[in-house]
Amino acid sequence: MNTTASNHTYPDLYSRPSAHKFGSFWDTVAAARVIGANSESGKSPAFLFLGREETELLRQHLGQAFGEDSVTTLHDTYYMGLKVVTVDAEQYIGTGGEKVAQTVQTPNFRIAS
Repeated sequence: MNTTASNHTYPDLYSRPSAHKFGSFWDTVAAARVIGANSESGKSPAFLFLGREETELLRQHLGQAFGEDSVTTLHDTYYMGLKVVTVDAEQYIGTGGEKVAQTVQTPNFRIAS
């Protein structure tokens, strides 16, 4: 697993406990609930923070879907629209950052035919 330094604001792992405890497999429904619980109207988190165990579970999960060779690292990977960031913890899942949802709006003009 490759890790790189970045300028993300990492969660305080001592004051923000993990939002879920995974078992021996990646739980897509639980991950969606964690993301949904941290989303507000028109805004959603930008980052999915994972501990080392959760990072490996996600890598295995994506490897089953796309082939093991295509998922050797999660560097620059997005999951459910959030950038995956591995934190220095054995077990952790949480979200952070914020992005504004973009909506498609109908233009205020008509196209003549």
